[in-house]
Amino acid sequence: LVYILGIFSIFFSENRKLQQNIALATSGIALLCSTHLFLTFEKSTVNFSEFISTSFFTSIFSYSFGLDGLSTAFLFLSCLLIFLCVLFIWDEKKFKEYSINLLLIGLFLALIFTIEDLLLFYVFFEAILIPMYVVIGVWGSRERKIRAVYLFFFYTLWGSLLTLVGILYIYSQTGSLNFEYLSSYPFTLTEQVFLWSAFFLSFASKIPMFPVHIWLPEAHVEAPTVGSVLLAGILLKLGVYGFIRYNLTLFFDASVYFSPLVYFLSVVGVIYASLSALRQTDLKRIIAYSSIAHMNLVVLGIFSFNVSGLQGSIVQSISHGFVSGGMFLLIGILYNRYHTRFLHYYGGVVHFMPVFSGFFLVFTMANIALPGTSSFIGEFLLLLGIYKENTLAAVLSATGVILSGAYSLWLYNRVTFGNIKQTYTQLFLDITIRETTILFSLLIFVFVLGISPNIFLRRIAST
Repeated sequence: LVYILGIFSIFFSENRKLQQNIALATSGIALLCSTHLFLTFEKSTVNFSEFISTSFFTSIFSYSFGLDGLSTAFLFLSCLLIFLCVLFIWDEKKFKEYSINLLLIGLFLALIFTIEDLLLFYVFFEAILIPMYVVIGVWGSRERKIRAVYLFFFYTLWGSLLTLVGILYIYSQTGSLNFEYLSSYPFTLTEQVFLWSAFFLSFASKIPMFPVHIWLPEAHVEAPTVGSVLLAGILLKLGVYGFIRYNLTLFFDASVYFSPLVYFLSVVGVIYASLSALRQTDLKRIIAYSSIAHMNLVVLGIFSFNVSGLQGSIVQSISHGFVSGGMFLLIGILYNRYHTRFLHYYGGVVHFMPVFSGFFLVFTMANIALPGTSSFIGEFLLLLGIYKENTLAAVLSATGVILSGAYSLWLYNRVTFGNIKQTYTQLFLDITIRETTILFSLLIFVFVLGISPNIFLRRIAST
């Protein structure tokens, strides 16, 4: 409701200052509400399949909204990133159109994480592509942005068509699309295999898993900074949310049946993406392939079928939202000053942007899961859970952690140290107070989750 009011208020407003204030207030109120829900959520009152529900009835169908530990965690992350993205685009010329699209994304995310009806989940799951399409296609940085949005739209939309077929089949067999009802419905193994496959392709293309990952590096490279932040920070987590909420809960037997296939694709994805990151010269492509590697590791944790792996996958997903969001913001700050992301043009940044270099160092350390950061907790629980289920998969996926250190430190060294590029040094300006505030906000959660993970683990325990 907050997002809807904000969108309409900005749409009918002609004053830029008023538009900025409305956008900031809307995203800020949504963040406060999600924070309150997350902090006050009691795990003792709810199990994974038992939502706190509020139903709204129409003459045709009924639908309801609810929350559990998983929903509140992802809802908080999405509201935080939307709020920070509104701050980041403060000086954009077309602030009105930009902010409306960001608030639309926030609205669809809130609906996705709280809706119980399977068909409406699918509708909102696909509807979020529209504002993201506009953000990349209109505010993208290069000529190839049209190709990037086509790839983004093709892979994520067409990958979901089988899901719609599966939803229609579920309704024809059960007469209901309510998640609470379906979670206790006894699907046969044959039905589970078909439905799991239908849902898997949709969520796998969102994460994205190997080999349906091609769209992500292209989309990241062509997207504006806030587009990359939202893509890596929260849109990729829709696949994680779908796997845990639907594939694992509704079709558990099929999940066990297909687990060898998932292990194979995920391990290949981790190693392939990590090696690809080492070969890139575009700053955004390096972080994009890093995201693919981290998210494929998360999938391994989901399908480890134990508490450690599942908790690790959720914590790592939340952590990745903070860390990758920070990394893309840092690269966006450089791009705003230089209008290039080619690695060759950078070097010796620490001499001219010491505050920027400090933030870059901390986020780089978080990206390689340094103890004390949020990524360490996530990766430790992930590898522990994967090792319990499949030792070989754990050993192979651990190579991705090692390679992560290689390409992250290589990137930091090339940008921050090295030879000073005399042609460009006069253009360097350190980060502003607004940029510092945005980065520091993410940094707080990186350390809070890394030092005191029970704040999150306690609230997702029911999941």
